[in-house]
Amino acid sequence: MSKKRRFTPDWIEQAPSPHSYRSLFKWGDPHGFKHPNSGLVGLIKETFGLSDADFIRPQQTGMEEFNAEIPSSLESRHIEAFTNILGAENIQTGAYERVRASYGGGMIDALRLRQHIIENLPGAVLSPRSTEDVQAVMQYCDAERIPLYVYGAGTTVTRGTEAVQGGVTLDMSRHINRLVAFDEVDQTITVQAGMLGPELERLLNTAPETFHAQRAYTCGHFPQSFMHSSIGGWVVTRGAGQNSTYYGKIEDIVLSQEYVTPRGIFRTPGYPRSATGPDFDQLMMGSEGSFGVLTNVTLRVFRYTPRNTRRFGYLFRTWEDALAAAREALQGEFGMPSVFRLSDPEETDAALRIYHIHGTPADAALRKVGYLPMQRCLLLGSADGDAAYTRLVTRKIGAIARSHHAFTLTPFQVTRRWEKTRFTDPYMREDLMDFGILIDTLECAVTWEQAPEVHARVRDFVKSRPRTVCMTHLSHLYPQGANLYFIFMARITDIDEYLALQYGILEAIQKSGAAMSHHHGIGKQTGPWLEGQIGTECMDVIRALKQHFDPHNILNPGGTLGMDMNADQRGKRWGFRHRF
Repeated sequence: MSKKRRFTPDWIEQAPSPHSYRSLFKWGDPHGFKHPNSGLVGLIKETFGLSDADFIRPQQTGMEEFNAEIPSSLESRHIEAFTNILGAENIQTGAYERVRASYGGGMIDALRLRQHIIENLPGAVLSPRSTEDVQAVMQYCDAERIPLYVYGAGTTVTRGTEAVQGGVTLDMSRHINRLVAFDEVDQTITVQAGMLGPELERLLNTAPETFHAQRAYTCGHFPQSFMHSSIGGWVVTRGAGQNSTYYGKIEDIVLSQEYVTPRGIFRTPGYPRSATGPDFDQLMMGSEGSFGVLTNVTLRVFRYTPRNTRRFGYLFRTWEDALAAAREALQGEFGMPSVFRLSDPEETDAALRIYHIHGTPADAALRKVGYLPMQRCLLLGSADGDAAYTRLVTRKIGAIARSHHAFTLTPFQVTRRWEKTRFTDPYMREDLMDFGILIDTLECAVTWEQAPEVHARVRDFVKSRPRTVCMTHLSHLYPQGANLYFIFMARITDIDEYLALQYGILEAIQKSGAAMSHHHGIGKQTGPWLEGQIGTECMDVIRALKQHFDPHNILNPGGTLGMDMNADQRGKRWGFRHRF
């Protein structure tokens, strides 16, 4: 007798046409896909009470051609001036190109595009060829009071580039994406802001061939958006990569920067450390295009030794045991792991379904010895660096895990399995949205003492909404604390319903005392909560810097970093019903 064929949802497996709505919200490679596997589909059916019939005909796919006709609001004299500066080939005024430069990779962007809601577009997209071009455009915009936004690679999830006041957008990825210098003596590389992550890493990994260097190098910065995000985007949002526990966040990797501002070129010196007053690199990082346009950046680089990488995995009985072990490991002073990713019970159960462990004899054996569903927690990680160092770090972490009653999963290669798909997981979002399932994330930073309360408070809010998944992990850790990364999943297609959930989570994060963002940045989405977190005194410093660098408020206006917000933004209702 033949086995019954397993049902497969009707996933879309064709690349969207180049000028469709879907091409605007499609993640990464137009030909790239990662469909939810049967384990995840089973969890979704169980959670939302769905059947196979609910996964037969996708809805609001966006495969239709983009047909919005939105004329540019820029006066013809401005278009002529920009053409004289950049050349006609570097000016785009089509509605499709303007949407691409304004909308990002966030859920609000995809929801609007699926419903053909087009708003907040620049009048033109400009592609500067050099720092001098950026300066010439900026001088003109400042003189004419034209709002100026910056587009890097389009992966922002905080409405960071949305042109809510029109004006123009600089596309930094088209031309300003080249290598400037490599210095093996100082172990630094200088690149233009529009370079993408893979090109940076290719240059460093092939340093012996490319630069005649003595060895290969790495930047060590691998956000989930790595394949499709720009170095400039990493810097201006204070981003983090998945190996940041060892290599550091981007603010630890940046050595010096060059910005074009309305006041002129602003450059920081490239010393490893100094005691010459405030650190101007730190002042500029995280400014999200509000103080100036980043053109060049010098980064620290590290020896590339993948042969020395050691991986590990453990399963803890409880969240409390797992947190205690993580804190002990990070405070142990024997060295830092590179990847260190701790999942809470709900995320762990989802992972066991995705890895097809749920319901197997192995699962039954784990339950029998006390590793129970909705209690157990998965830790996976790795150590990078010198061979002796990685041996020490993994041995110490193993001893700590065992002292907290962890079961070793290291022989099962769980970290390698996660590594294989870590950059492709976002593709699943569009598959699920085709069937009315929304999956999104919000993240924050906490101290170890805060972590349990913040985790519980945010979960309580999300779980107050029936049939809503709330998974959480720590993926960037320090001796003093960590990030909490919340992944929520719900059946939502209505924009206002989604925003009510998102804003409620942001409120819960703020009321719990956590930092409003650990590495996604602030943008216009989280801006209304920033002053409440950092305080008016600190916010006044941001306003003073804004006034110094950009006295006419032409740079990324409309709520970025909580500045110049409208009434709805200040009332934390931004996006409801009457958008902007």
